[in-house]
Amino acid sequence: MTGKQAKAAVTGSSSLPVPLYEHVKRQIAEAILVGELAPGTVLPGEVALATRYGVAVGTIRRALADLTADGMLVRRRKTGTVVTGRAPQHSLRFFFQYFRLHGEDGGLQRSVPEVLSVAIRPAGAEEAALFSEPAGEPLLCLDRIRRIGGVPVMHSQIKLLARRVPDFPREPARVPALLYLHLLDVYGIRVAAVREKLSAELADAKDRRLLGLRSPSAVLAIHEEAYDQTGALALLSEHRATTAHHRYVNEIR
Repeated sequence: MTGKQAKAAVTGSSSLPVPLYEHVKRQIAEAILVGELAPGTVLPGEVALATRYGVAVGTIRRALADLTADGMLVRRRKTGTVVTGRAPQHSLRFFFQYFRLHGEDGGLQRSVPEVLSVAIRPAGAEEAALFSEPAGEPLLCLDRIRRIGGVPVMHSQIKLLARRVPDFPREPARVPALLYLHLLDVYGIRVAAVREKLSAELADAKDRRLLGLRSPSAVLAIHEEAYDQTGALALLSEHRATTAHHRYVNEIR
């Protein structure tokens, strides 16, 4: 996202604008988490960063201060601002990487998402009640699958209120991979809290088809409610994952 896009996002459709420094902070944090900024990398000076992101130096200074407090950066005399390599793996403050399947060796797995379909449909009575809306309110529904090393490990259905995300891409290939970051950047929707209910269930026909499972097999079912900065339900999701070679880790710091 360019500096102009960041500024436009701040005045998007949300009634509670997201501070500009927050957009810059999350762009830098994303670059660290996905490895574009490796541990030991020395960042450019504040003036150069301000020019790159199209914002004021004070905005850059606030973003760097927050990332330093979070342990992702460190300030060193005569060197500058350095990437530490201690990026948190489970913090909602970096929700664009909010995915917690680990390998059998305990290492966090990086997955590749693929959106299978995008559709608008009316909310059922139970869904509408959770969103505090009348039955029939239009929902934007995404079907998505995640792969690790090309192997499918999780499939999800994600539901949002359609009116909160006008002009959301309808073509699956155009849906951003980092959905939560897209919601923040474009719509000012910040995921501030997540509530999950976990259960072990037998794989159904859809699980077997999408995850390549035999019958009978077990899946981990995760029913998720994600709330925004106002306390309103922003996303309602169901994830179904195979744990044959992965473990779901929920860590609180």
